[in-house]
Amino acid sequence: MRVYFKTFGCRTNLFDTQIMMSSLKDFTITQNEQDADIIVVNSCTVTNGADSSVRHYINRLSRSNKKIYLTGCGAFTKGKELLEAKKVKGVFGHSEKEKINELLQKENFFELGDLTSVDKQIVGEFIGKSRAFIKVQEGCDFRCSYCIIPFVRGDARSMPEDRIIEQVRKLAANGFGEFILTGTNVGSYGKDTGSSLAKLLKRLSFIRGVRRLRIGSIEPIQIDEEFKEILDEPWMAKHLHIALQHTSDKMLEIMNRRNRVEEDLKLFEEIASHGYAIGTDFIVGHPGESEEIFKEAVENIQKFPLTHIHLFTYSKRDSTAAASMKSQVPGGVAKERFKIIKSIIEEKNLQFRQKQGALQVLVEGWKKDYFFGYDQFYNPLFIESELDLQGNWVEVQDYEVKKEGNFAKF
Repeated sequence: MRVYFKTFGCRTNLFDTQIMMSSLKDFTITQNEQDADIIVVNSCTVTNGADSSVRHYINRLSRSNKKIYLTGCGAFTKGKELLEAKKVKGVFGHSEKEKINELLQKENFFELGDLTSVDKQIVGEFIGKSRAFIKVQEGCDFRCSYCIIPFVRGDARSMPEDRIIEQVRKLAANGFGEFILTGTNVGSYGKDTGSSLAKLLKRLSFIRGVRRLRIGSIEPIQIDEEFKEILDEPWMAKHLHIALQHTSDKMLEIMNRRNRVEEDLKLFEEIASHGYAIGTDFIVGHPGESEEIFKEAVENIQKFPLTHIHLFTYSKRDSTAAASMKSQVPGGVAKERFKIIKSIIEEKNLQFRQKQGALQVLVEGWKKDYFFGYDQFYNPLFIESELDLQGNWVEVQDYEVKKEGNFAKF
């Protein structure tokens, strides 16, 4: 039987999907939903909206004859409801994904497993990808007001370092040169094993074939002196994503965040001095975000050397502290604040790109008459060429900087 995987949400889910693919023995994987007999939905539950997206997808599929199985974070929040409604044939949690070959041969089961496990499976190939995502840890010890993830992923715990090394070595031998380290809270890697993210990165850099290492989102307080010592290493991508969530101390306190604006700004300026592009997460419209607080946040964010942003309009997530907070921000107001922050960072990104020189790009694929990939600063580059560049590394000296990305002929 043919199995199609539908993945919602974050890079951690992308890696989990690859583990499931690698664990299938008695089934054929298809990249085409229409051809599938079985569909495995790897779900996200970070907001009520994420739950709705998963539910709508499953409802659409339920009108077909395909067997549907649910896993991922949504298994913990909506799994029982969907199983009882006979929308899915089975539900399983993160810790059970390596048993997927057995689970897909059963029906009417609800097996969430536990929130203390770590992956044992080694992935030798990333199907349909040119870059490899490596999950280095699971879970989070932070308890931010708006976030349910620690309650569906568990507390922070690190993958065994030797297994990560083996994982990357195997993928590098199979032709992968760029690796993105991901997890629920990447910067907490090693805190429970006596290691650290910086030590892991150094070890990975010695593996034959490793050309560039990127890091998923990291918290400001997790960037220590040991980490700063590797900023100028040639194998480090010149881009860091450092999660601020806001640029008002009052708002950060309401969000139960551990970072504060003055220290954040000093850190960003120091990292930018090493030639880095810097991205962040930012939430507008969180309960308690008054006009005064937002005005302060705008003034502050203009001072930050930011080039990228994952910008979110607050979306209520049941069972979180923020869900019961008063002083809710009207949706229309939140949307206008979203536009203001987005415009500021787009202009900063454009100014940053106009100052750069040669770009090193791993060409990932084809988009609208152009080859496409991300440069060392995590900016998109669109290349017009008669050569087949897909999967190749190229260096581009001459390119045109436009709002939507950089464009070159090769």
